[in-house]
Amino acid sequence: MSPPVPRDIIEIEGALTRVAHMLTRARLHDRVAAAAGVPVDRAAVPLLRALAENGGPMRPGELAVRLAVEAPHVTRQVQRLERAGYVQRVPDPDDRRAQRIRLSDTGAEAVECIRAVGRQWMADALAGWPPGERERLAALVHRMLDDFETHRDRMDAAEARSGI
Repeated sequence: MSPPVPRDIIEIEGALTRVAHMLTRARLHDRVAAAAGVPVDRAAVPLLRALAENGGPMRPGELAVRLAVEAPHVTRQVQRLERAGYVQRVPDPDDRRAQRIRLSDTGAEAVECIRAVGRQWMADALAGWPPGERERLAALVHRMLDDFETHRDRMDAAEARSGI
């Protein structure tokens, strides 16, 4: 029998579930996309953000790993985004047979518009919070995510050692 889960862990899990649900809702995406003037579907935004955060072209397989999705999903999104002018395929300098995906200037502008609208939405929602509390929240969320990543990496290493 597993040990009982502490109440604070249950509350954190519930809060994270609510945050994930709220941030991935179609209605919020539609509002942000409309306000940003960027007509892309919800699935395209993480791909655009990943390219922007990477700072340079990425192989489609790298994008799939970073986004934790299947490669065909990335391929479909890249095709749509390429047709819309948000991304471009460029030669892979390490493998002439392969290509990488990079943001076009239009794509980079789109990401910045989406970020700006999202940040303003968040600033408006948290307007009643004192700046010190917002700073503390940001620090705690970063700390939690760092700990989640460290724990995940330990689990991955343990699985690799055990041959799972």
